[in-house]
Amino acid sequence: MMTDLHLLILILALLLDRLIGDPDWLWQRVPHPVVLFGRAISFFDQHFNTKDLPGLTRRRNGVMSIVALLFGAVIAGWAVHGLLAFFGWVGILVEAGLVAIFLAQKSLADHVGEVSKALRSEGLEGGRRAVSRIVGRDPETLDEPGVCRAAIESLAENFSDGVVAPALWYAVFGLPGLFVYKMLNTADSMIGHKSETYIDFGWAAARLDDVANWPAARLSILLIAAGALAKKGISALGNTIRVAVRDGGLHRSPNSGRPEAAMAGALDIQLAGPRVYGGEVVREPMINGSGRDTATVSDVEAGISIFHSACTMLTLVAFIVFLLLL
Repeated sequence: MMTDLHLLILILALLLDRLIGDPDWLWQRVPHPVVLFGRAISFFDQHFNTKDLPGLTRRRNGVMSIVALLFGAVIAGWAVHGLLAFFGWVGILVEAGLVAIFLAQKSLADHVGEVSKALRSEGLEGGRRAVSRIVGRDPETLDEPGVCRAAIESLAENFSDGVVAPALWYAVFGLPGLFVYKMLNTADSMIGHKSETYIDFGWAAARLDDVANWPAARLSILLIAAGALAKKGISALGNTIRVAVRDGGLHRSPNSGRPEAAMAGALDIQLAGPRVYGGEVVREPMINGSGRDTATVSDVEAGISIFHSACTMLTLVAFIVFLLLL
């Protein structure tokens, strides 16, 4: 359950992540916790998702595998928190650093910012190279507005599942909740595809990830709206909410469309629509079809500014709830 200690640690973690981000020098020396989660997921994938098994067996194995992985995440989170509790304030600071590792405020803004920098300094080819590091669509199919839309969509979607969701899960359930969420989110990215290999084995991971991200995706709308209000005024606030409510369900994901529609409304641009992944066209309706049809580098930069404000609002909300719990 949510406690004032959880919120205090979360506030420290949000501030730490905002200022420092992911220290590359550290992960060159020790494995990132998400890498360890990935190794555990790969173990179950290799042993319980072999090609000779029928689909029903694969689905059963996938359910059992994700249950085992999530149980392990709970135990690991409980054990780490219990160990750190012995060290008082030092343990609190270490836990805040650990939570910050699972947040993506600075790293996400930096990666999206690289797209705008590349477009301005190197043109379309540079923008394609930069955006290919953060999205899965085929970069060679993108013109400059397409690169800009891809960057903005990634920024909005990952605000929800890379910042808001882990913060929310930690605030409510502490380290066990954070570890469960990141294990589930990592499993979805690794095995939650609708390919022949994972359509059955990854079914449970994909469905549970949708459930886990549902609250954060809706909360993200309000945070982006608050960020739009701070940066662009009251009209942007209204447009953000209006487009998010109207178009948030147009996306193929039950969650990703919510923050993307909010950001589309905040910037008054069209997002989503037809996209190419692995040579295949994914046809989806435009989000905010009445908005501007040409996204620009300035829109990417404005999106980052709104993202920063939304992150500030998240920290402020955590601080207010912390004071109320005191």
